[in-house]
Amino acid sequence: MPDQQAFPPQQQEPPGSTRAMQPVPDHGEQSYVGAGRLVGRRALVTGGDSGIGRAVAIAFAREGADVAIGYLPEEQADAEETADWVRQAGRRVALLPGDLTDELSARELPQRAVDLLGALDILVNNAGFQTARGGGIDDLDPERLERVVRTNLLALLWVTQAALPHLPRGGAIINTSSIQAYEPSAPSIDDASTKAAINDITVNLAAELGPRGIRVNAVAPGPICTQPQPATQDPDHLAAFGGNTPLGRAGQPAEVAPAFVFLASQRDASYVSGSVLGVTGGRPVF
Repeated sequence: MPDQQAFPPQQQEPPGSTRAMQPVPDHGEQSYVGAGRLVGRRALVTGGDSGIGRAVAIAFAREGADVAIGYLPEEQADAEETADWVRQAGRRVALLPGDLTDELSARELPQRAVDLLGALDILVNNAGFQTARGGGIDDLDPERLERVVRTNLLALLWVTQAALPHLPRGGAIINTSSIQAYEPSAPSIDDASTKAAINDITVNLAAELGPRGIRVNAVAPGPICTQPQPATQDPDHLAAFGGNTPLGRAGQPAEVAPAFVFLASQRDASYVSGSVLGVTGGRPVF
């Protein structure tokens, strides 16, 4: 990976498009090399169409896993592109459009993955929603707050509940947290609070599911170059994005995916559960 990432001013309409970013972020399309860590495993990745989810899907496939991708219907083009990379790795892929803020859709998702892949060994709860906002607590829009909570928190719980009957001993659940859980920025009170809750859920589930042989962990990314940035921030945001990290730059989705691979691997992380692994460019996660 290069030492510095330069992004010119740019902006998109939400939810944003990966292919419209300049330059296009690195999801590991050309850089990730697998080592057989997930051979024979079947994974469901929510929010798997783009960003960190795309990088995880590509990495899992190159490690030998079949992958089901959950995504919003309006993100079909990005999902198809991700699916192509999974197929090029020689693995099966299942495309599962749906809105996880709808409880029924969320609860149906794991069964849909099992129907197409035959089983489920790994669940990655990666779907999330955030957007920039100005002002303080008085400007917190109730409709937006509900969408953040339903996407980041309730959907995670609904999908996890529905996935548990399918996960065997040796199965793994990996949640996507954020540096915002540790260093919340004032305009992100809604998103940051859900990420802190995800950390607690991760620890609680690890304690509950450990006796069933299911490991539960989380990854907490720092500033990562994904399409929500130009879709939810002002045009000049990306130029300085990540400059406040000790490494002095934003990360790429491909730099986050190996953390998910490690936590998913029964070979490498069989005694790791209840942990939150930071991929933050040096910003603290404790």
